[in-house]
Amino acid sequence: MSNPDRRVVFGKRVRELREEQNLSQERLAELAELCELLRNYVGGVERGERNISLLNIVKLAHGLNVKAAKLVESIR
Repeated sequence: MSNPDRRVVFGKRVRELREEQNLSQERLAELAELCELLRNYVGGVERGERNISLLNIVKLAHGLNVKAAKLVESIR
């Protein structure tokens, strides 16, 4: 059995946390805009199309108002 793509797992976690807070991708991007993330980038992360850097994980966490560890806790 193969491991799921970790980018997809990460993206699903971002989407879960965003939806728990009733945020649209656009609103999350607005919150993270101060951290220089664009909505298209956020969408690509959620779809598992981006190989996100540590710095951008921290930026997304800031936009979601969670610790960065919360975004990666489901990745094995």
